[in-house]
Amino acid sequence: MATFAVSGATLGVARAGVGVARAGSERRGGADLPSLLLRKKDSSRAVLSRAASPGKVLVPDGESDDLASPAQPEELQIPEDIEEQTAEVNMTGGTAEKLQSSEPTQGIVETITDGVTKGVKELVVGEKPRVVPKPGDGQKIYEIDPTLKDFRSHLDYRYSEYKRIRAAIDQHEGGLEAFSRGYEKLGFTRSAEGITYREWAPGAHSAALVGDFNNWNPNADTMTRDDYGVWEIFLPNNADGSSAIPHGSRVKIRMDTPSGVKDSISAWIKFSVQAPGEIPFNGIYYDPPEEEKYVFQHPQRKRPESLRIYESHIGMSSPEPKINSYANFRDEVLPRIKRLGYNAVQIMAIQEHSYYASFGYHVTNFFAPSSRFGTPEDLKSLIDRAHELGLLVLMDIVHSHSSNNTLDGLNGFDGTDTHYFHGGPRGHHWMWDSRLFNYGSWEVLRFLLSNARWWLEEYKFDGFRFDGVTSMMYTHHGLQMTFTGNYGEYFGFATDVDAVVYLMLVNDLIHGLYPDAVSIGEDVSGMPTFCIPVPDGGVGFDYRLHMAVADKWIELLKQSDESWKMGDIVHTLTNRRWLEKCVTYAESHDQALVGDKTIAFWLMDKDMYDFMALDRPSTLRIDRGIALHKMIRLVTMGLGGEGYLNFMGNEFGHPEWIDFPRGPQTLPTGKVLPGNNNSYDKCRRRFDLGDADFLRYRGMQEFDQAMQHLEEKYGFMTSEHQYVSRKHEEDKVIILKRGDLVFVFNFHWSNSFFDYRVGCSKPGKYKVALDSDDALFGGFSRLDHDVDYFTTEHPHDNRPRSFSVYTPSRTAVVYALTE
Repeated sequence: MATFAVSGATLGVARAGVGVARAGSERRGGADLPSLLLRKKDSSRAVLSRAASPGKVLVPDGESDDLASPAQPEELQIPEDIEEQTAEVNMTGGTAEKLQSSEPTQGIVETITDGVTKGVKELVVGEKPRVVPKPGDGQKIYEIDPTLKDFRSHLDYRYSEYKRIRAAIDQHEGGLEAFSRGYEKLGFTRSAEGITYREWAPGAHSAALVGDFNNWNPNADTMTRDDYGVWEIFLPNNADGSSAIPHGSRVKIRMDTPSGVKDSISAWIKFSVQAPGEIPFNGIYYDPPEEEKYVFQHPQRKRPESLRIYESHIGMSSPEPKINSYANFRDEVLPRIKRLGYNAVQIMAIQEHSYYASFGYHVTNFFAPSSRFGTPEDLKSLIDRAHELGLLVLMDIVHSHSSNNTLDGLNGFDGTDTHYFHGGPRGHHWMWDSRLFNYGSWEVLRFLLSNARWWLEEYKFDGFRFDGVTSMMYTHHGLQMTFTGNYGEYFGFATDVDAVVYLMLVNDLIHGLYPDAVSIGEDVSGMPTFCIPVPDGGVGFDYRLHMAVADKWIELLKQSDESWKMGDIVHTLTNRRWLEKCVTYAESHDQALVGDKTIAFWLMDKDMYDFMALDRPSTLRIDRGIALHKMIRLVTMGLGGEGYLNFMGNEFGHPEWIDFPRGPQTLPTGKVLPGNNNSYDKCRRRFDLGDADFLRYRGMQEFDQAMQHLEEKYGFMTSEHQYVSRKHEEDKVIILKRGDLVFVFNFHWSNSFFDYRVGCSKPGKYKVALDSDDALFGGFSRLDHDVDYFTTEHPHDNRPRSFSVYTPSRTAVVYALTE
């Protein structure tokens, strides 16, 4: 079986120098080449070059479903004690790399830098190497939820598949740690002698590397193919020692495929750009000089006990009608997020996507940060600044599907329908008009696991929100399917076990190599074991994105206030699985898109255009809307889970909707959908509205800020004790306790209650900690915050003690135990 490895004497260094050498006259010199890459004006400190991976790479046939079947050449047999033989080496300048040796290291290993054996001996210091723990027995899930025993055959099979693939990766690839560094072998890699380019394209008949560097001549740099569909070429340095491909120049792979001759962007490209006036994107060879590379200055933050997430989109984060930049977001938006009291920023649309209006969910280049917003170094600077501010940075990552774009993306990459995806209908998402990955393919696993690690390793993201997980886990993708909670809906023939096993593997990888990283899965089905650790038999996410809550609020907002059921609200907010944490939200970007409505717009509608100025009289609709907007957010945060999410701008009731710039579109039926004249007017965030002290938006923003800081102070979302003592349908009152806080919600539209008794457990004095009716928050100041509330030994609502309060209509008040 062919491999990329040479003999063990070089510790598995790739075949440096092996490939098709080219005469220097066949390519243009580097100095006069045009570049699509804008260079940074501000120089940053140099960063030390990374060492190329020394691990051996095996590429079995990606079409095979039997991952354990590929024969292994003798020199690639991995010792069973590989974890003990993995050493962490301090490279020159402090960059640590992990090397795997076929012989015990005894503290000394041979270092590999830039893919070349240096022969330098380094003493291994006492840092423990990063390894993914071995699988557990997967049986604890039955202790956590005995109901799962009725589905033991399915769950045990799922776990056995996970263990089988883990064992195959350990045997053939040296473990998940090595397997997930595919970007160090595939795509473009640089060594001291030159550039190696490799691409897995088994369907192609021939391949050549083309670009600015060789005048796009397909005969200049033809590639060779191994037995497993990997095409390769080595480009030696120019005579003067400069790179064969200048930084910033355009590159593509030209292939003769079953579908004809085509130019494609490398699946592993690190940057791609759409030139002005052009439709297709171009892959960019990205290898900036040392002085232009960004060097991280600030350590990543430890994972907080509770997550308060500010969901963001770089492009639409400016008040101006334009595409915003990483740099502006870093300088203008991150300080705002910190001031508002959030401790994490979740960024959408990072992975490159040709279609801007896809919100970043139709990814074309999985390893490339979107060039619309700036350079990779700009993104690194943004993330570093967030860490300086104490913020976690989460990436909205898309592994559930891929763009069907054949010009710029993976679809039909090698001219076949089954390269990275399932063939036939199973490989197409009929609602999203996108391609669906084949998670049973070895090379798809390598690609996606390496992709997740790339963003954590190279850009220092602190974790992910995995998009569309429900679509991944079921062959019906959750479409036209109502989940009732019957366990048979989760563990049957409709479950895509390959996809679930991939999710287990990627969570294994994330938590094994980056223990503080956060993993959130977007799942609407309520899959049991979703947030149980993988060694215990679970899927391994830290949090489930609790999507049902937002749907419930939209359902209620279509009804009259009299129809709202307090028990229904409480049930929806608390309907989550034991020991499985949730991130909840009242609304996200989904509700802000054109065709839908935000909560503020549902509540206040057209009155928002004319009655939000404080120098004008309000209306009953505005007063109701502002009051309920605050109450909905607080009860969602107070009762809904261990994490909370808000989409940027919604904290102050951002008016209108999001509408990406678009022209008219002709459907296959011939019907023409009108565009919006490619306007950016509705594709921005009017932060100026929330900051304006003469508008009512300001009060809503102040309340959201106070709510976040209240959680920061008391940590109520992760308090061990939570108890709902009252959900009174006639009074429209909900009372709950979390930690040392008591929340009182009066949803009644007109009734205020004097001497309303509130049950509590601890004796002492309570004070108002947050009042939605405060004038600062656009309320009517009906409560005196200087009043002390002393408990009495008067049991109430199954609580041993109680105190009496005044609860005005449409208010939410939080009382804190002070003595």
